[in-house]
Amino acid sequence: MLHNPPMQTQDDTVNIDSPSQPAMLERLIAALRRRFGGKRSVESIRDAAALRNFLRTRASYVAQMTLYGYLRTRAGTRLALLYEDEQFVVATNIAKWHVWLACLSDLSAYVGGMLHRTGGAPNADVGRLICRMVDEILAETGTPADAGPEFAEHAGRVRARLALCIWSAQTDDNAPFCESPGALVYWAPIVDVLKELDEGIVRNSIRFRWQEIRRELRQTLDAASVMATAGDGRAPPA
Repeated sequence: MLHNPPMQTQDDTVNIDSPSQPAMLERLIAALRRRFGGKRSVESIRDAAALRNFLRTRASYVAQMTLYGYLRTRAGTRLALLYEDEQFVVATNIAKWHVWLACLSDLSAYVGGMLHRTGGAPNADVGRLICRMVDEILAETGTPADAGPEFAEHAGRVRARLALCIWSAQTDDNAPFCESPGALVYWAPIVDVLKELDEGIVRNSIRFRWQEIRRELRQTLDAASVMATAGDGRAPPA
């Protein structure tokens, strides 16, 4: 635990199962910033495969940038020493997976709201598509060896939330992103007394990251095309 005083690639893949070493962590953060930060070419999301990739990669991006950024800021020059502590490494790996699950849950709820709101899709159709995509992402991920004993239960809660989601009630603001701020605070391997001091800043840091993702989705999502092709795997019309 941290006790010190206060303070990607062409195929669009971000690997949540990243090495937990300080130098590699710095390279990971730099790579994430290059891939997702600043100006980049905008490609429309017109089918379920592209939307599923968006869910997976952006959930990974937000989870890693906020968790590793918090640890780096809080630890400062002590970060390298902390990674010599096996308990800290284990806790960090567990944290990254749980924050990722919370990010996947929040982003999926928001995306479903966008499909309903901008594509005019019925709640039932949106629910089937979102739940299917999340099931596929979780199946691809499996149960990571370093995710800790609570990963499967947490994944089940993600599925349960989305199964009961009222898509017409999902607003275009911070409201759907209700799980990830608390998950970042809860799972970060930092002692509780420091978390209490940091909580407001940490919650705002992840909300800030979600603003970027919401802007990107508004620019790229062709909701009508996604819903029109979601049921049969057809490519969207040219």
